[in-house]
Amino acid sequence: MSHVGILGYGLYRPANFMSAADIAAATGGHWSEKAVQEKLGILRKAIPGPEDGTQEMGARAGLDALARSGLDPLEIDLILCMGEEWKEYPLTTSAIYIQERIGAHNAWGIDLQQRCNTTVAAIKIAKDMMIADPEIRTTMIVGGYRNGDFIDFTDPDVSFMYDLAAGAGALIMRRDLGRNLVLGSHIITDGSLARDVGVLYDGTINPVEKWSESVLTDIRARGNLSLRVFDAEHMKNRLNDVSMPNWLKCIDRALEKSGATRAEIDFLNVLHFKRSMHAGLLELLKLKPEQATYLEDYGHVGQVDFMIALHEGLQQGRLQDGHLMVAIAAGIGYVWGATVVRWGPEIPAH
Repeated sequence: MSHVGILGYGLYRPANFMSAADIAAATGGHWSEKAVQEKLGILRKAIPGPEDGTQEMGARAGLDALARSGLDPLEIDLILCMGEEWKEYPLTTSAIYIQERIGAHNAWGIDLQQRCNTTVAAIKIAKDMMIADPEIRTTMIVGGYRNGDFIDFTDPDVSFMYDLAAGAGALIMRRDLGRNLVLGSHIITDGSLARDVGVLYDGTINPVEKWSESVLTDIRARGNLSLRVFDAEHMKNRLNDVSMPNWLKCIDRALEKSGATRAEIDFLNVLHFKRSMHAGLLELLKLKPEQATYLEDYGHVGQVDFMIALHEGLQQGRLQDGHLMVAIAAGIGYVWGATVVRWGPEIPAH
């Protein structure tokens, strides 16, 4: 039976940052610097510069992954782009742009999108494709993120998204690698929340020709700060009912598919959210703080958080050979996902 392992990863982080004090100031005093740091769990977050388009940042992360792993780009057979739809030019395919930029001329590429769960979903898709198709031996999952461009810090309904940052990540997966084995995954989506959050302006419902003069004036002055919660009460009530049960179901089913249990988790690869939720999740899973990383110096870089948490876990020695890593993510839409990786050399079956 073939298996798939993680060969390497790459990151790109813009040079400019927004501090907790900057975020507090942007809220017009509704949030203090201390509250941003202690409640939202943000010390600082990267913000994009003029050249930090989503596609270009993805390409830079891909190049970093090639440099870290020593892989020849011509060995890549497939590129799955998990980067965001907010990019340099609408209707261009990010995977194909990245393919050209990194020199992966033997690959073919496709864009995937499931918001902040896209990396978890792409890992499952890549593994399934590589096992099913003998022509795909090496896959790069890659993409950039800068959805923070749409955040209006004066809108209290989106305070849970004040942490949205910018950056990019890449992950290289290889069939029969012999280490860092990708095991089971499980994903749940809930369509009742599909239209509870979104960017209000510049889609087919509210195209530019329909904008009022006041909207045009505001967007010219401040940008399209219209990532909003359309139905805050419905979203809050629905998530209170289903979010944690769905996440735990994903974790337990992914572990079950991997032949493991919660008691065997060594490292939790988890995206950034407020401190109390992070601590509560660890407690629920009976994990210690040192069995995860908290991305307070990064903020939330969407689906790139997987690569950031992987990097920080390795750098801090919290993820080591022999460890069972459970990676979890969730995204607006709504989606919850978990995937399991046995880090280090493959353990022979007895």
